[in-house]
Amino acid sequence: MPAAATREREFEFTQRDFDFLRTLSNSHTGIVVSDDKFDMFYSRLARRVRALGLRSFAEYCDYLQNAGDQAELTELINAVTTNLTAFFRENHHFEYLRDHAIPERMQANGTDHSLSIWSAGCSTGEEPYSLGMTVGEMQDRLRGWDVRITATDIDSNVVATASAGVYREDRVEGLPKARLRRWFLRGRGSQQGNVRVKPELRRRIEFGLLNLMKPWQQAPMDIIFCRNVIIYFDKESKKRLVERFADVIKPGGFLFIGHSESLFKVTDRFDLIGKTIYRRVR
Repeated sequence: MPAAATREREFEFTQRDFDFLRTLSNSHTGIVVSDDKFDMFYSRLARRVRALGLRSFAEYCDYLQNAGDQAELTELINAVTTNLTAFFRENHHFEYLRDHAIPERMQANGTDHSLSIWSAGCSTGEEPYSLGMTVGEMQDRLRGWDVRITATDIDSNVVATASAGVYREDRVEGLPKARLRRWFLRGRGSQQGNVRVKPELRRRIEFGLLNLMKPWQQAPMDIIFCRNVIIYFDKESKKRLVERFADVIKPGGFLFIGHSESLFKVTDRFDLIGKTIYRRVR
């Protein structure tokens, strides 16, 4: 980092600081941070240095290393994880879910009238609520079925946002009016300009905090959405996570990943059956 640029910052931030912070972040999240994220790390973490009354990022690194403050480690992870999402993002996934994945799993489960869907990396909730709307709009076909939707993320702030289910109106502008009327309430008074998901939709989803790189247990799943998550992992972390997904997805179940992601040379336990849609085969 050029010295002149460093002097212009409120806090000194060196390459050594950056390397320590991205290594610490990687050890807890599995996310690989490239060199071009130097400025992003500074801009997102300067407020933490300020909040703790520290004078430099070197002091912040020392604090993280020696204070044993798990809450601050959570703040670090919250700050540097990227959360970009939208309702019905990559809509072909939700169409496939409605037309193929859910009907196939219903047939496979037979007399066990239950389905389990996991949004792993749910961000601020648009994905799991899109799953909930898709399921809700299939209620005639799913009559008598128990459909459980679990939504998790490593970032406690975005999980809180997702659980609240309140969004700016511009976040739902692309949704059809009929879908808006069915699933959202418009805010009034101090909440004008916002929408809130209806209680019926909120009740369909169980939100929770989960680090995919740490030990976890999940009940057998029919369908997992883990989109735009593994793209940030190194090769070994990616393989380890996908193997764990394969262990919990029921035989013949589905894994949906992001549009820039692939399981090519990652695992042989899934077959590609559509655009970034995989079926567990072993």
